[in-house]
Amino acid sequence: MDVEGLARDILDGRFRAIAQGITLVENNLPEKENLIRILYPHTGRAVNLGITGAPGSGKSSLVNRLIHLYRDGGKRVGIIAVDPSSPFTRGAILGDRLRMQDHSRDPGVFIRSMASRGHLGGLSSGCWDAVKILDAAGFDTVIIETIGVGQNEVEIMRLSDLVLLVLVPGLGDEIQALKAGVMEIGDVYVINKMDLEGADRLKAEVEYALNFGAGETDGESGGR
Repeated sequence: MDVEGLARDILDGRFRAIAQGITLVENNLPEKENLIRILYPHTGRAVNLGITGAPGSGKSSLVNRLIHLYRDGGKRVGIIAVDPSSPFTRGAILGDRLRMQDHSRDPGVFIRSMASRGHLGGLSSGCWDAVKILDAAGFDTVIIETIGVGQNEVEIMRLSDLVLLVLVPGLGDEIQALKAGVMEIGDVYVINKMDLEGADRLKAEVEYALNFGAGETDGESGGR
């Protein structure tokens, strides 16, 4: 494989090369180290935005709207959507892209679904390098959508400049998430489907958890 040629095409923003590069790192092929080494000096310009939340909370719908907003502002957007893998086949139903078909012909939007392949932390093992590839390719914003939300999904905090935690009333998981300390993952808290019963209660619970956490942090550790 001509890794240097592939890297040049990625730096030129060519979608086919970007897809090939992500496949290379996702499959952990030997050439990946050389590719990332070449691309790394060209990274650090993109803003990485993490989106996490319980399954069914509307993460992909939120991502879809964010893409519209960024594109209206003239920004190029790369999206990595991580889907869960079957424990038996390691395959995944890569459904997140189905919810973002509005942007399938937009030359300023690149969308890639990645299977978690059993990797813990809410991401996939190749996600970090895939984000570097999109950064090097010149995307202004890289959105990373995780599988779900849980205490083992704090990896998104390290990868992202800003994390949006999506909550929705009625699932039951949200209040448990607040109690489990998952609130520490988010920088911004989005309550989706506010027309549903229990939305006001959830909002009050979130505000209480944030205020309680802020008081506890100020008194004990001085902040995140």
